[in-house]
Amino acid sequence: MSVLGFELLVVLVTIGHLVGLIIGVSAIGGIAAYASIEYQYRRRPGNHLTLTPGTWNFDVMDSEHYVLVGHLEFQNLTRRFEIMVPEVTVEATVLSDSGRDIAVSHHVQIISEHADADNRQDRYWPAYIVKVGKTTGLKLILDIKGDDLSLLQSVWLKVRFITYGPQGRIPKVRHIVIPLSFPDTKSLPLTQTTRWSVVQPIRTHLLSHLDDPVELVQRYVVPHAQPGDIVAIGETPLAIMQGQWRHPTDIHPGWLAKRLCYYFMPTSSLATACGLQTLVDLVGPWRVLYAFIGGAIAKKFLGRPGMFYELAGEQARLIDDVTGTLPPYDQFIVLGPQDPQKVVEHIQQETGLGVAIVDVNDLRAVKVLAATADVSLAVLENALISNPAGNGDEQTPIVLIHRR
Repeated sequence: MSVLGFELLVVLVTIGHLVGLIIGVSAIGGIAAYASIEYQYRRRPGNHLTLTPGTWNFDVMDSEHYVLVGHLEFQNLTRRFEIMVPEVTVEATVLSDSGRDIAVSHHVQIISEHADADNRQDRYWPAYIVKVGKTTGLKLILDIKGDDLSLLQSVWLKVRFITYGPQGRIPKVRHIVIPLSFPDTKSLPLTQTTRWSVVQPIRTHLLSHLDDPVELVQRYVVPHAQPGDIVAIGETPLAIMQGQWRHPTDIHPGWLAKRLCYYFMPTSSLATACGLQTLVDLVGPWRVLYAFIGGAIAKKFLGRPGMFYELAGEQARLIDDVTGTLPPYDQFIVLGPQDPQKVVEHIQQETGLGVAIVDVNDLRAVKVLAATADVSLAVLENALISNPAGNGDEQTPIVLIHRR
């Protein structure tokens, strides 16, 4: 090969290396850019506009006519982006006590309460821009008429609204449950006598996220309580009061939940993709995967079933899937309560009673999630072992325990 040919070959090889290097650097740069954009996208909340359950009052409460008025608020929690609300509609479902067939009519009026716009009274929702960190108001007037409205139990509102923002046009739903009937707080509940105590299941109205645990105890329990008594509140009713319930349409099962749910017992609340995805949303996919693998190993090689629930955390045991509680919450996935120890201490501070949050079933299992320091666990378990509150539609979320 001539010197000129060799030099030409060197030049071509050098150019090839440079081209390869440029392509490699470009590919790495492209991957890095894609990863950065994807990371930033996943960290952004998108159309993070929420609707509060609002405050509700009876303007009219006669035997044949109810008028409920609610003031709700749209809150824009999205950073840096304005979110538009172009549409709002409401659907109401009225539930009667024990599912009786009652002839009633009802309609809902929607009134916008925008601070800087003309508010309409004709049920039309004018599209509105909610600026960053700002809010706008929504007024709902629910009118119910019938022959005997005292037989009604509650109304379930589905407030459907459209968010329009960086993630496009996204439909959302805010579910609101409002009680319509309230038991007489003066009536003495039935009692059961146990070895160390006298037990009274306390009937209440249908609870919702509009209720406060302290106010509930003051209203229904305090009139019957004595110093030294224990108030046992079910974990599911507390979770409902805290708004810890989600409709399956608001849950979007991912790859992990769709595949692992098949490995749980059919009776488990994690045996559906939505039920398991709820846990994934709470504790993260890596912890669920770790708990699944660790639980499988513990069961197969160590003979220790149930390790998944220990590794996945407290919520794994407490989630109730659809049909797990009374209507209308049988349509929802109910999570475990938040910070139950803080709740019991707050109730005791306001009422002076011993308080416990419990998970009780008909299998004679009593699990105490939280309790004040003065509560005897032996007395508590003995009083609740027969599940005096029941697992049906008794609507007795509280048990009052008098020590003998």
